[in-house]
Amino acid sequence: MIPLSLPASSSACAPFVTRLGARSVNAPGESRLEKGGAESSLWSGQHGLLEVTHGAEELHGDVVLAEPSVGRVERLIRSGSDHNTLLVTEQCDQLCTMCSQPPKKSHTDRFDFFIEACLLADPNITIGISGGEPTLHMDRLLDMIETVTTKRPDLNFHILSNAQHFERYHVERLRQKLYRSVVWGIPLYSSDPATHDAIVGKPGAYERLLESFCHLFAGAARIELRTVLLSTNAPGLDRLAHFVTMNLPQIEQWSIMDLENAGFARTRFAELRFPLSEQFEEIASAFDRAILHGVPVKLFNAPLCHVPENYRHLAVASISDWKQRFAEACNACSVKNSCSGFFEWHPDELVEEVVPL
Repeated sequence: MIPLSLPASSSACAPFVTRLGARSVNAPGESRLEKGGAESSLWSGQHGLLEVTHGAEELHGDVVLAEPSVGRVERLIRSGSDHNTLLVTEQCDQLCTMCSQPPKKSHTDRFDFFIEACLLADPNITIGISGGEPTLHMDRLLDMIETVTTKRPDLNFHILSNAQHFERYHVERLRQKLYRSVVWGIPLYSSDPATHDAIVGKPGAYERLLESFCHLFAGAARIELRTVLLSTNAPGLDRLAHFVTMNLPQIEQWSIMDLENAGFARTRFAELRFPLSEQFEEIASAFDRAILHGVPVKLFNAPLCHVPENYRHLAVASISDWKQRFAEACNACSVKNSCSGFFEWHPDELVEEVVPL
């Protein structure tokens, strides 16, 4: 597991963002390496000295948030990684039964730090935005997107949202050209309103979601539809596929995901989990229907050996590198490099149920 928070000390008095590894002399916002070893590294920049308890080689190019008062740095954007996500809030107005990031009531505004971090990022990357629910702070969120993409048009954003807070007055704003670099990842768990609302823990969420879809499509928003497979919604996946193909054909992708054993799901994993490898035939028709109607569909978080051969081309290596694991038997697999593997916290007994290909 790749550590994202590291012990550190700094001569600065307040938190600051810096890129470790200056690309030019006296580059603003960047820190140059003064001394590097296998277990610690010393950096200097406009905020003074920063010592991190981690080797310099793995940190070079990373954009970090240094917090001197608590003695740590947070790796906000890791150089060379395809899995960089900014957690902009832990507040949420839904209570999903399988939420991997249980919400909190409090909010710490770090948008200004995130703007700085994005401006220091490697070129031509996609930066994820998640929560909580980012659109609870809609104006701050959109201001950040607009500020960054105006100065760094090479960057793209992927924003996870429950889409409960889009209004008609957002349409013109979303129509701006700069929002073509933004994809909204939005969950829809069932074509049955009661089932969707029960999963997200919010009465009326389904109807409000459909209302937001109208505003988003009117604003030419790019949308990735996301469906987590659960024991409660998997039996209706083909009906959801019919709904999607008939009513939401504009989406860029439908991402169907295996369950993560984290957050609220951890204590109910056996109850909530849909046994994908054993019962794939129950959901295969949903993939078939999406493909038939030209809706791009992908399968996330599922090891290739758990998917029938005819559907493996749909499986994406989707699990972020910092929380990915493989079974020991996977070392003999010929397709390991293109496989999702498992979440670091997936039950050991299920991880061992692999069949090297």
